[in-house]
Amino acid sequence: MDPLTLSRIQFAFTITYHYLFPPLTMGLALLIMILKTLAVRRHDETYNVAARFWTRIFAVNFIVGVVAGIPMEFQFGTNWAQFSARTGSIIAQTLAMEGAFAFFLESAFLGLLLFGERRFGQTVHWLAAVMVWLGTWASGFFIIATNAWMQHPVGYTRLSDGTLEIANYWEILLNPWIWPQFSHTITGAVVTGALVMAGLGAYYLLLDQHERQARLFTRLGVIVGLIASCLMIFPTGDEEGRQVTDHQPTKLAAMEGLFHSQEGAGIVILGQPNVETRTIDNAIEVPWVLSILTYRRWSAEIKGLDAFPPDQWPDSIPLLFYAYHIMAGLGTLFVGALVIVGYLLWRGTLWRTRWALWMLLLATPFPFVANTAGWMTAELGRQPWLAYGLLRTSEGVSPLVSSGNILFSLIGFAGMYTLLSILWLTVMVQEISRGPGRPTETHEMIMNA
Repeated sequence: MDPLTLSRIQFAFTITYHYLFPPLTMGLALLIMILKTLAVRRHDETYNVAARFWTRIFAVNFIVGVVAGIPMEFQFGTNWAQFSARTGSIIAQTLAMEGAFAFFLESAFLGLLLFGERRFGQTVHWLAAVMVWLGTWASGFFIIATNAWMQHPVGYTRLSDGTLEIANYWEILLNPWIWPQFSHTITGAVVTGALVMAGLGAYYLLLDQHERQARLFTRLGVIVGLIASCLMIFPTGDEEGRQVTDHQPTKLAAMEGLFHSQEGAGIVILGQPNVETRTIDNAIEVPWVLSILTYRRWSAEIKGLDAFPPDQWPDSIPLLFYAYHIMAGLGTLFVGALVIVGYLLWRGTLWRTRWALWMLLLATPFPFVANTAGWMTAELGRQPWLAYGLLRTSEGVSPLVSSGNILFSLIGFAGMYTLLSILWLTVMVQEISRGPGRPTETHEMIMNA
């Protein structure tokens, strides 16, 4: 393969692996803060025990996520030197703010949250939970601000040599693309944390273990998960879709498999995009819905891919189409499943309805699939641009790095991530086996190291 293709594969591999962990930590940060708040307000040790347990789970995933993310950032200098040289003065600012402010806030108070409860008391421990939550979400904000600039560049000046510099710093930090993307991403993270918590609670209930804590995990996970999954569709998903319509029409057309412009365009529920014939094979379509969702009019015209030059089309239309439909389909299923489980919870029959507990348990991996599909939708749809409309992906790759060098590092990263996964699985199995409210020597050894 050529260096460009291998560089793209390597970045996709490292970021996909890394992105398994931040959504979980961002979601758990909110849930831990809720548990700690309930513990302080109700003076109930049940909530404290739950907060301590999920803080340990949070810490393990936080550590692994940090380690997995380091190779990803180094690639800006090794594999994407031209991109870094041309846009570094802009994207380095938001990335530096993420490290200098959010990451240190999150990591410093995480230590206090893990080890400071007895020494500093409940009020300070609650404050630590709040600060970890704020730091975790602030970290996500600055990362998304970086990506939002790549999706919708603003506040820049192009110099004579082709490099880009900041013209208006606040315009970059207040980029209108940030808010729909951040809110959609963060609600997806909350769904992930909530379903993991509810799934683990269901697991303990099915085994008749830690019943009091398991009921708390399941109840809180279902309630928060249902609210967040509804917000995923509206308003956050709706706003995300409308800004794609306004600023990235080729992405919209490829996501929906719309090869030809249409008035009163429908939305394809299932089908297989055929780029050669520019049709959707075996399509199951709901008429007019796409026009309504995008322009709020039945007869609104949606531009298809035929309205744009082929060199501006996303370069992997089938993969983009499937990624988008997996994300949207799973998001819809989450709402349906959590409405059913929420109804059983409200009726007080969930604890003896084993099929519903099994449904919660088996649903646990799917938010990670949805998050990965969502990331693929955003990034595949931005192609063939690194900075949309400004810098093509082919122009950002490092010119002096060979295919052999990239393949060697890719194999090395795969080996490192394999070892990291084994360590993560070992620690997580030990944590889950011990259950809530019991000290974890393995985790303390990792934190001390």
